[in-house]
Amino acid sequence: MPESKTLFITGASSGIGAQTARQAVAAGWNVGLFARSEDKIAKLAEELGDRTLALPGDVADRNAQAAALDRLTGKFGGIDAAFANAGTGVTASGTEGGDPAEWHDMIHANVMGVLYTAHAALPHLRKRKGHFVVTGSAAGRRHIKGSIYGATKWFVHGFAGNLAEEMSEWGGRCTVVAPGMVDTEFFDEPDDSRLHPSDVADAVMHALGAPARADVREIFLMPNRNAG
Repeated sequence: MPESKTLFITGASSGIGAQTARQAVAAGWNVGLFARSEDKIAKLAEELGDRTLALPGDVADRNAQAAALDRLTGKFGGIDAAFANAGTGVTASGTEGGDPAEWHDMIHANVMGVLYTAHAALPHLRKRKGHFVVTGSAAGRRHIKGSIYGATKWFVHGFAGNLAEEMSEWGGRCTVVAPGMVDTEFFDEPDDSRLHPSDVADAVMHALGAPARADVREIFLMPNRNAG
């Protein structure tokens, strides 16, 4: 096993993705920062230094993800883990009142984007018995009235379980991290009672750091409303 492992993160420009990148670099990982916001990941790469590589691209573009993973492999020699974190929501809620155009973009990010990350990363991960981590949601573990977003996360949870079985055949692992509300740019107003991105990053790093004998399939974390 190489001295320094390498992690590919989608949605790395802010929130959970950026915080996970910070914690991974602090733990000695090399990190590929993949996101559409080229200026933000360039700034983050400058902050984190030589262990990072900014990889601009759209998660809904399969070819862009594959090319980014190849670039990351070329720089650091291989990939040990991929974190499919990128995702989006909608502004118009419900089914009858929803906007099909928003559904299209969300499904391509939340569903197809995750599939594209897995499809592009698995050949690299197989070489190192690597780890695939994906951001699920509390919304993917319970029914929420008319939530199309929640339905995309139900897919993520189902897919993660199926992928864990597939990867186990060659010694790989797959973990879905399912947080409740996180205080990120996803919401218009900040709220300190929500989880912080660092809480979710802690969960990702816990899964990645688990000993080989421990196959951490899911981490479910919720805000503790009575913590104060």
